[in-house]
Amino acid sequence: MAAAAGTTAAAAYASLKLHITPEKFYVEACDDGADDVLAIDRVSTEVTLTVKKDVPPSAVTRPIYGILGTIRLVAGTYLIVITKKKKVGEIFSHVIWKATDFDILSYKKTMLHLTDIQLQDNKVFLSMLNHVLSVDGFYFSTTYDLTHTLQRLANTSPEFQEMSLLERADPRFVWNGHLLREFAAQPEIHRFATPVMHGFITMHSCSINGKCFDWLLVSRRSCFRAGVRYYVRGIDSEGHAANFVETEQIVHYKGSKASFVQTRGSIPFFWSQRPNLKYKPKPQISKSVNHMDGFQRHFDSQIISYGKQMIVNLVNQKGSEKPLEQTFAKMVNSMANGMVRYVAFDFHKECSRMRWDRLQILMDQLAEQQDEFSYFLVDSDGKIVTQQEGIFRSNCMDCLDRTNVIQSLLARRSLQAQLQRLGVLHVGQRIEEQADFEKIYKNAWADNANACAKQYAGTGALKTDYTRTGKRTQWGLIMDGWNSLIRYYKNNFSDGFRQDAIDLFLGNYSVDEVEPASPLHVKKDWKFLALPIIMVVAFSMCIICLLMAGDTWTETLAYVLFWGSASFGTFAIILYNGKDFVDAPKLVQKEKMD
Repeated sequence: MAAAAGTTAAAAYASLKLHITPEKFYVEACDDGADDVLAIDRVSTEVTLTVKKDVPPSAVTRPIYGILGTIRLVAGTYLIVITKKKKVGEIFSHVIWKATDFDILSYKKTMLHLTDIQLQDNKVFLSMLNHVLSVDGFYFSTTYDLTHTLQRLANTSPEFQEMSLLERADPRFVWNGHLLREFAAQPEIHRFATPVMHGFITMHSCSINGKCFDWLLVSRRSCFRAGVRYYVRGIDSEGHAANFVETEQIVHYKGSKASFVQTRGSIPFFWSQRPNLKYKPKPQISKSVNHMDGFQRHFDSQIISYGKQMIVNLVNQKGSEKPLEQTFAKMVNSMANGMVRYVAFDFHKECSRMRWDRLQILMDQLAEQQDEFSYFLVDSDGKIVTQQEGIFRSNCMDCLDRTNVIQSLLARRSLQAQLQRLGVLHVGQRIEEQADFEKIYKNAWADNANACAKQYAGTGALKTDYTRTGKRTQWGLIMDGWNSLIRYYKNNFSDGFRQDAIDLFLGNYSVDEVEPASPLHVKKDWKFLALPIIMVVAFSMCIICLLMAGDTWTETLAYVLFWGSASFGTFAIILYNGKDFVDAPKLVQKEKMD
């Protein structure tokens, strides 16, 4: 079966040593029987294959665990390598690793050729790369293709199985695809390239009724239209949705493998929600573009990848989210594609006042559709028993908190059917009654929510107390409030930098050495500095006047009113011009505006 296709032909080198000389980087393959050495010229940047005897004994040597790729910055080219890894577990005897530390090595031995401004720019670009690499959730395997679902792997040709991991990986989920572009052009060096996935993976060995099985959860984040919460919404002209994540739940029992796949992604037409200092900026639907082109492209590609689509739209059906729900429903109707169905469920209204039992209304609504879609199952002989015929595409505004709750409920219903069919659960038994497994299950889905939220919104997910315990708690509400505050700060004052970092890492922006004016230097308007200072001074004077009363109460009141009005008036002006005061992306603004 192709899912176990970790053949030597396809495998990347698992054990590497990096030898550094002033002229070259040598990457030595230390796998049994390997004699290959990758030589990277630090002057010409040429990459060639050589042998171990060519490595000079004077070279400085260190172990590395993979090559992430190369990138060009102001100072020249840099090599990015994985320096630490942590074992996540094994999937069908293939080891899965999480990359936990990286190093960015300059080809150039000195920075003397740079001006002060160029040095400063180079430093900023390096800090952007380091920021992306510091976000948790980079996974890789040297023998297993993590970017494909079990069903995709089972429906492949023998030629596919002979390909290197880099060639056969799904480009949507290879986060270092841009960094490896030079390696991709030279098939003979593919075994030195490690395709890395971004998202979340957890694996557990579980037992129900004395029967042991492996249970896995894999979330793959798309690198197309990737970015941060408020700067990347909707779709682009190619039909790629923001915050698109494919989540696969896998069961492995006595050689049989079952899998259930779901997707999440931003509402797929052209809309934006730029930060403007307000707690919840109003979403804007673009009036100047033809939404149907991108919408159609999005669902055409989804149908090719996954089959039938069941859209589960969880946004509010009143207030600022209402127009998005109405437009989405209208466009599905206009598209009139029998492969795409639509259900809207106002999550916040239905579950208000802690009525979480009402989620069962949606589950009952989707049950027939879920039975029709089924799941993927292959028996211990490698024979495909059932295929998953369609997919649930869930979304809320961010596709984080509400979406994850619904996905965990759909996945549990599928798992119930799979475990009964495999003979792990007896007839009439329910997963909810298996206390030990239920705890593992709920915590894994809450961890998945947190990972996806940190990668997109910058903080852990909301509502994870429900996912972990099955009910909302007072402490959960307090934590949601805290996370919402952190999100507010990050979305307004640090997300421009985060967006730029992702665009640089993924190649949406390329550094041009001869670029006369750096986009990093945007001159701020006078009001950007003056108004906040005036507001702070006025507010401080207001407090001082309150604490140090004047000779008469009328005098004190006059001072307090004057300074109070000055601080309030300045605050109102800042809020009115909110978009000028937030941290906006500098590198790829035009493309992010769609």
